[in-house]
Amino acid sequence: MTVPRTVCLGFIAVITIGTILLMMPFSTSDGTWNDPIVALFTSTSAVCVTGLSVVDPGTYFSFWGELFIMLLVQIGGLGYMTSTTFLILLIGRKFDLRQKVAIQQALDRPGMHGSAQVIRSIIATTLIFEITGIFLLLPVFVPDYGWDKGLWLAIFHSVNSWNNAGFSLFKDNLIGYQSSFLVVFTVTLLIIFGGIGYQVILEMYIWLRDRLLKRQVCLVFSLDFKVATSTTLILLFLGTIAFLCIETRNPETFGSLNFKDQLLVAWFQSVTPRTAGFNTIDIGKMTTAGLFITIALMFLGASPGGTGGGIKTTTVRVLTSCTKAILQGKEEVLLYDRKIAITLILKAVGVLVGSFATVILSTILIALTDPELDFIKILFEVVSAFATVGLSTGITGTVSTAAKLILIATMYVGRVGVLLLMAAVLGDPRPSRVHYPEENLLVG
Repeated sequence: MTVPRTVCLGFIAVITIGTILLMMPFSTSDGTWNDPIVALFTSTSAVCVTGLSVVDPGTYFSFWGELFIMLLVQIGGLGYMTSTTFLILLIGRKFDLRQKVAIQQALDRPGMHGSAQVIRSIIATTLIFEITGIFLLLPVFVPDYGWDKGLWLAIFHSVNSWNNAGFSLFKDNLIGYQSSFLVVFTVTLLIIFGGIGYQVILEMYIWLRDRLLKRQVCLVFSLDFKVATSTTLILLFLGTIAFLCIETRNPETFGSLNFKDQLLVAWFQSVTPRTAGFNTIDIGKMTTAGLFITIALMFLGASPGGTGGGIKTTTVRVLTSCTKAILQGKEEVLLYDRKIAITLILKAVGVLVGSFATVILSTILIALTDPELDFIKILFEVVSAFATVGLSTGITGTVSTAAKLILIATMYVGRVGVLLLMAAVLGDPRPSRVHYPEENLLVG
C-alpha cells in the first residue's frame, strides 16, 4: 500500500460514504430514496471540488443533503491526507514515519519536518478565509432571505468559493448577483486565494508581518511564490480583456449590460474558470470563441498546493520556459534566474501529455455515447470535469447514464492527478543502474 494508492483509495472511500449519505431519504427534499447515479455524481463532484451537478442542489436536496455536499467539498478541498491528518491531531495521536512521508508527498513539500505545524496552518488559513467570506456575504443574503436562510447561504457559498467548487443553492447560480460588487469581490477573492496555494499565502503573510513590524530581516520569496503569483495575475488580466473584447457584442451575455457591470462580469468570468464553477452569465449562450477561451483557462487551472485543478500554473510556466530556451538556442531552462531541474521538466511534460490524453479519451467516449451533442459542448463539459471547475453549458443533466459515468471518472482523475493515479496503478519505480547510449532523433 504505497502513498499514491492510499490517497487514491482514500478519495474513493470518501466518495462512497458521500454517495450513501446522499442516497438516504433525509437528504432529498421530497423525502424519497435518491437515484444512485445522481448521488454518486454529486458526491464525486463535491469530493473532487468540481461543482458539476445533474440536478438543482437548492431544490433537489434537503438541508441535510446540502450540508453533506458542503462537508464533502470541505474534505475534498483540504485533501484526503490533510483531512485525515487533522483528525489524528484532534484525537491526540502522534505521527509515525509513514504519515509524515504521506503528508510530504501529498503536499509536495521538500522535507518531512514540521508536518503537524503545516497541517494546523492549513486548517487555520482555511477557517480564517471562510469565516471572513461568510461575514462579507451576510449583508447581501440576509436582507433578501432573512437571518436563518441568509446565514446558511453565506456559509455554503463561502465554503464552496474557498474550495474552488461551483455548487450554488440558487437556480441561476450567481446570475442574480452579477452587478453586486460585494458578492463578486468576495467570491472571486476566495477563489483566487483558495486556488493559489497555501505556501504562497504563508509567504505573503510572513512578508506583510515583517513589513508591519519593521523587521530588518527581509524575506526572499520562493520560486513557487514568484511563478504562481505572476502567472495568476497575467491570466486574470488577459482573461478579463479577452472576455470584454469577445462577449461585449453578444446581447445574451455582456451586450445588454452597462460598462460597470460588463467589467464585473468579465472579471468574474476570468476568475471562475480557474477553477470554480460559479457563473454570473448563462454559459450556454456564450459565443464559440468565448467558450474556447474558457476551455483554455479551465485546462490551465490554478496553482499547486491550492484547492483548484487543471495542469497548474507552474506546469505552464515550466513548459513555456522550455519553449523559450529552445527558441533562444539555450541548453538550460531558466525561471527568475534559477535553473529548472530536468526531473521537473519531465514531470511537467508528463502532466501535459497525461491531461491531454484524458481529455481526448473522455471526449471521444461521450461523443460516441451521446452523438447528438455539439462537439464544443462535449469538450467544454469534459475539460470542466477534468480541471474540477464545474462550469457547464447546461448539458450535464441531459447526458446519458454512460456519459455521466465517464464524467465521474474524469472528475476523479482530475482531482487525484494523472501522475499520482499512474503511480498508484504501477507502484513505486525501481531504480536501475543500466545506462543506455544516446542517439539523435528528428523532432518538430
